[in-house]
Amino acid sequence: MRIPRAVAVVVDGPRVLVMKRYVRRESREACRNCEHIAWSQPWCPGHRYAILPGGHVEEGETAEEAALRELTEETSLRATTGRLLWTGHHNGRPASYFLMTGVEGAPVLSGPEAAAHGPDNSYELVWAGSEEFDLLDLYPAEVRQPLTGLLRSRESSGLP
Repeated sequence: MRIPRAVAVVVDGPRVLVMKRYVRRESREACRNCEHIAWSQPWCPGHRYAILPGGHVEEGETAEEAALRELTEETSLRATTGRLLWTGHHNGRPASYFLMTGVEGAPVLSGPEAAAHGPDNSYELVWAGSEEFDLLDLYPAEVRQPLTGLLRSRESSGLP
């Protein structure tokens, strides 16, 4: 069984917190993204995309706990895990997406992502509106529609 992924959805008005990524591996064989796009050259061209903060659920941990832990590890934000928004898949792994509430602090790259940050493996936290999801290549693409719906429903109801 594949290890589940837990994802933190942090909303600020009409925007959501995403992590812009750039990854270039030493070869096509070493790169999951090259495989995904069926890249035929022996070298990896590098890939730009964005993801929501999150990661794997550790043994003995609930998905809700994992989403909160990953949010704090990756962004230094403190929050409370709110409701489950939806479930899906991320690289063939089951994924659960949770709305974060009571968010405190300013997002600052931290944890393993900050330690691994470099020219061929970069991370950048940004606030993005739904009109930017395609341009950022928000991954997996299946989250774009429900995330856009969430942002629009919160905006129309006047929620922050």
